[in-house]
Amino acid sequence: MEKSFNRTHMCGVLRLTDSGKEVVLKGWVQKNRSLGGLIFCDLRDKTGITQVVFNSDVPEELFNEADKLRSEFVIGIKGVVKERYAKNKEIATGDIEVFATELIVYSAAETPPIYIKDDDDASENLRLKYRYLDLRKQKMQKNLAFRHELTKATREFFDGEGFCDVETPILNKPTPEGARDYIIPSRVNLGHFYALPQSPQLFKQLLMVSGMDKYYQIARCFRDEDLRADRQPEFTQIDLEMSFVEVDDIIAVQERFLKYLFKKVLNVDIATPFPRYTYDDAMERFGSDKPDTRFGFELKSLNEVVRNSEFPIFAQALETDGDVRGINFEGCADGFSRKDIDKFQDYIKAYGAKGLAWIKIGETEISSSINKFFNQDQLAEIAEVFYGKPGDLILIVADKRNIVFDALGHLRREVAGKLRLLDDQCYNLLWVVDFPLYEYSEDDGRYYAMHHPFTSPRIQDIELLDTDPSKVKAQAYDIVLNGTELGGGSIRIHDRKLQKKMFDVLGLSDEEANSKFGFLLDAFKYGTPPHGGLAYGLDRIAMLLSGENSIREVIAFPKNQNAICMMTGAPGYISEDQLEELAIKSTVLKTDEV
Repeated sequence: MEKSFNRTHMCGVLRLTDSGKEVVLKGWVQKNRSLGGLIFCDLRDKTGITQVVFNSDVPEELFNEADKLRSEFVIGIKGVVKERYAKNKEIATGDIEVFATELIVYSAAETPPIYIKDDDDASENLRLKYRYLDLRKQKMQKNLAFRHELTKATREFFDGEGFCDVETPILNKPTPEGARDYIIPSRVNLGHFYALPQSPQLFKQLLMVSGMDKYYQIARCFRDEDLRADRQPEFTQIDLEMSFVEVDDIIAVQERFLKYLFKKVLNVDIATPFPRYTYDDAMERFGSDKPDTRFGFELKSLNEVVRNSEFPIFAQALETDGDVRGINFEGCADGFSRKDIDKFQDYIKAYGAKGLAWIKIGETEISSSINKFFNQDQLAEIAEVFYGKPGDLILIVADKRNIVFDALGHLRREVAGKLRLLDDQCYNLLWVVDFPLYEYSEDDGRYYAMHHPFTSPRIQDIELLDTDPSKVKAQAYDIVLNGTELGGGSIRIHDRKLQKKMFDVLGLSDEEANSKFGFLLDAFKYGTPPHGGLAYGLDRIAMLLSGENSIREVIAFPKNQNAICMMTGAPGYISEDQLEELAIKSTVLKTDEV
């Protein structure tokens, strides 16, 4: 290959101002069309497409070689830029074309199993199996470039704020709390196992003990849990920790970060400070600890209004310390039919609700699915709670309190979606604060940490640890964008006595605590600063800000919803010799499929 045949331009950058230039382009053939004495070749790289023309002026050998080009051949061409006669306004280079004078075929290609175009309708598993082809699509190239810009902006901001980027170990000690760990056997220490980190939580606290003061890391994390659109078994966090801070200090830094990030990657100005909602307020009003505030439809309690009702579903809910709540979908009485409401009822069953009562307010009367138990005056009294007016639709759920919140919280967003109220160009950022420190499991008869066992209670609630742990609020905070949690964190416990009390409520004995977290507790003996931090889901931020619906669209090589890599076949079996070397015996028979 001639030395001068080095690439001069990318395929998506040439414009009319480049007319007359001799250029060298290299990339993949998108398509090749032969029209007798002319061959048109669309040449593609990550920046876009340029039309290349081979005409009868070129040597016959070159023309014949160009005629053999097919989709996904990798080639290089030298030629002259000219104004295009039939312009193509669909592509950025549509005003020009390159008349080729030389051609090099670097690699021929078989017919690909998926089309290399953004509107390809291949199944996701097929896309993931041939991910190296899928990533050639302009959309996927754009998504990965966007993620790069997001990560770069993150580093720029935290570097500028005096944070130090520190890597923490991947091979950790198993400390079963929260999600399941991924376990790695040790060959050197037979019978012992490492755990892949669910987060760098303990190590970043130890960095504060070490005097690091401000730490951050783009950290790889692993959780063996059920998957969905915004989860992967391995994912990436923007992880950070600060010493000598309180909640307001951390929130202030994060608001500056998000303001910087939105401006840098989207050129969008967001207003600060963000609204703050307490956990209790968010649940009462929106049925969710990650409320979407781009629309109204807030929950209202009907407990007092229907307390003496003979309607058995309402009565049973209130007798068992449950809840009766509803939402007024203003102006929607005529917009949703009985069939639509039946679909909403089926929708909320996925969240544990058994049924959905409805009320439609007309000009002269109120119709309802509960007319048999409520007269017009009683229905009007219910409607008054919602400031109901003619044309409004009220939907009501009665059940256990957590089921009511979950069902209505999801229902308000489902209805908002059908009404096209979910504007992706609107960025409503908010904080949710004052979470409960514990959640109680009736099945296990014990308390669990709502975040993790190192979260500090509010100072004014510490005495309640001995009397009523269910009322203790945490110094914890989540950052939410349009109904999706971007990240969360807390002020940590830095006092050994308070940490022991936390473990006591969780039912961890001194022996268990030392076995799992002894290295952290030992470190606390030698002077620990007050500290706190936060972690963002980088994949989730990239997904939301790029307008995608799944984090798999912003990860180069993701797993599918069964945690399988369709491309490599991971996870896979290991040989009997390897198992023996690790002192492990498998009870699972080998098959060809996971």
